[in-house]
Parts: sequence; structure tokens; C-alpha cells
Amino acid sequence: MGSYDYGKQEVCAWIRSKFLPGSTILDVGAGDGKWRRLLPDYTKMDAVEVFAGHLPELTQYRKAYHADIRDYKFDWYDLVIFGDIIEHLAVGQAQAVLQYAMPRCRDMIVAVPFLYPQGTEYGNEFEIHIQDDLTAELFAERYPDLDVLIDPGHSYCYYHKRGGSA
Repeated sequence: MGSYDYGKQEVCAWIRSKFLPGSTILDVGAGDGKWRRLLPDYTKMDAVEVFAGHLPELTQYRKAYHADIRDYKFDWYDLVIFGDIIEHLAVGQAQAVLQYAMPRCRDMIVAVPFLYPQGTEYGNEFEIHIQDDLTAELFAERYPDLDVLIDPGHSYCYYHKRGGSA
């Protein structure tokens, strides 16, 4: 359960180089709270999680919202982390979510596995990968406003907002 470890230390180093500990961060699809554990000095980190079963694990966040990111509205965060989320949404839904978030953050991180089919896991139907056909080329076509941030291998990649904090 939880997101992949590939490249996470490099992403954390990048975050620390671009954002002060007082920065506001939204962890979308927080799951078991891995990003919060990896960035303990960032105390203004909120979580959005659609699966109610994960909510008891998210007490370390400043605020944890039980909501679907497709419906969740916010004003501003310095950084929004979409850790292993995009593949769970239909293409149009994922594009809409990212377009909503773009002007409401200084930068965003989008972590995504490639060519990774997945069904219901741990009784959580939200774990299904709808975009299990993603490759680097297809991701670039579907999400042209994102640039590669860290590419830890052919099966997984981190992106960020074009023109963001890099």
C-alpha cells in the first residue's frame, strides 16, 4: 500500500531546494501519508484523500480532507503533489484536475507509473488504474504543460509544472 519509492529522495531534495519549510503543500491522494513522513519539517502540509480507509493514517497532516480531487476546490498552495494519482483518473478528468490546480500553485509534482495495469487493491476501488497505457510519450501528449522533473527509470517518472520553480 502507498506510492512507489523510486526517486522520492531526489524529489524531496528538489523540494527542499525550492521551498522553505513554511511553504504550504497539498498532498493529493495522500494514501498512508508517505510524503508527510518524507518531509516532516514542512508543517503546513494538507492532505486530500478519497478513500475513507486511509483517513486514520493522516493525523500528521495540518488538515486532512476526505474528498475526491475532481470535486475539491482550493485557493492556493505553494506546492501541490499528485503522487500516483493521474493514472487513476480518465484522461479528461485528469486534464481538468491539473488545469484547475495550475494557476493555484507555484509548482506541482506529478508522479506517474508507466504501463502499469492495476485493479482494486486492499478493498479500495479507487486503486484501479484507468490510464494503464501511459508511456513517457503518451504522457507528454496528454499533459503538455508538464516537464520532466526526475526520471528514475523507464517505468516511473516525476513531472512538474512548466515554468514552475525549476
